[in-house]
Amino acid sequence: MEEAEWGQVSHSLTAPRRAAAKLADFAARQGQTLLIGDDEGRPAQVLFGLGAGARLAHFRELGGRLAAGEYRLEGPLGVDPTAAAVAFASGAYRFDRYRKATPQAHLAPPEGADPGLIRAQVHALALARDMINTPANDMGPLQIETIAREIAEAHGAAFQVTTGEALLEAGYPAVHAVGRAAAAHRSPRMIEFAWGDTGPRLAIVGKGVAFDTGGLDIKPTAGMRLMKKDMGGAAHALALARMVMAAGLPVRLSVLVPAVENAISADAMRPGDVIASRKGLTIEVGNTDAEGRLILADALTRAAELEPDLTLDFATLTGAARVALGPDLPPFYTDDEALAGAITAAALAAQDPLWRMPLWPGYEAALASDIADITNEPDAWAQAGSVTAALFLKRFAPSGAWAHLDIFGWNPRGRPGWPKGAEAQGLLALFAMLKARYV
Repeated sequence: MEEAEWGQVSHSLTAPRRAAAKLADFAARQGQTLLIGDDEGRPAQVLFGLGAGARLAHFRELGGRLAAGEYRLEGPLGVDPTAAAVAFASGAYRFDRYRKATPQAHLAPPEGADPGLIRAQVHALALARDMINTPANDMGPLQIETIAREIAEAHGAAFQVTTGEALLEAGYPAVHAVGRAAAAHRSPRMIEFAWGDTGPRLAIVGKGVAFDTGGLDIKPTAGMRLMKKDMGGAAHALALARMVMAAGLPVRLSVLVPAVENAISADAMRPGDVIASRKGLTIEVGNTDAEGRLILADALTRAAELEPDLTLDFATLTGAARVALGPDLPPFYTDDEALAGAITAAALAAQDPLWRMPLWPGYEAALASDIADITNEPDAWAQAGSVTAALFLKRFAPSGAWAHLDIFGWNPRGRPGWPKGAEAQGLLALFAMLKARYV
């Protein structure tokens, strides 16, 4: 309830419950939670403060605060009931694959909510977070492929994968170059599936670097510690695709996931190497730790061949994006003004934050190479690492509407509703945008 409603609500409580609220100084301030027992001391009611007004973040926080049990919401919510239920479940999420499972709080669908949509969105968000949280020894390129295959088969999508040396013959030389140093059972692969027979073509692309050592330009220990999450783009792409298919959006969906491990071995790509790309552009490898844009170059070129109406790509691409906007606010890039407006409006409506950053053409010169068509390590004078990475991808992206999301996919600090670990970012906003665009 809101603070302004507390006076009226308090008078409706029994005298013992009103006394308990007074003793706890409960006044419906934002985030205040009070568990009230019945006459026999058993949990009976939870009072939760919304402060000056309801936001979905409040319901997510509530899901993270409550003890295990079954709950239902009473009174006016002030937000969409389906969205409130999804937020609650997101806050109650726990990753327990490697330890004894802890019971979670569960919420009955509020009045007016869509149980099917709740289920689909909650499962998709949990999928992305589970994939990112899983360490690289259990989430390699093969495991990414397996999950993608299961999702595709569950929805009747046509699935194909190209692996190892076959990538060269199939025209994915950059994917091969990045992933060839990995062990044979973790060999690079290009994953693709297609769903839907009619409607505009929607392409979703996700960076699937199962682990990033940095290659021969090896990362320091601190920089490598969280690199299990470098496949977060693939996790987001698969989660969004699952939402699209579950909702039956009238599109022809193509999902493209290059999955590799950026490992170190005698066959690893070297700084200074010049590699080929599917588009025909040669790329000088200025830094082997800028590998994500290399595999996305081939994947985006493949997307362009499909002539999509819209292309969305997700990647945990640059630390520079975090320097600019921090861990909670992912940037997106597009030159399409209508698409930018639609994404921004959907992010505000879904309360799922995204922030547009510029594809500033003045920095394109920083991508020039002395011996190749382009370099993956922009000149230092440009400084804006997330912008120059997006400009690199733009050289390979489809000519139609395209947006690139440089996500973090991680909560670096734990708090109620946002446990430390994997986070799904921008998915609800983009799904809302897609529904508005195609339904």
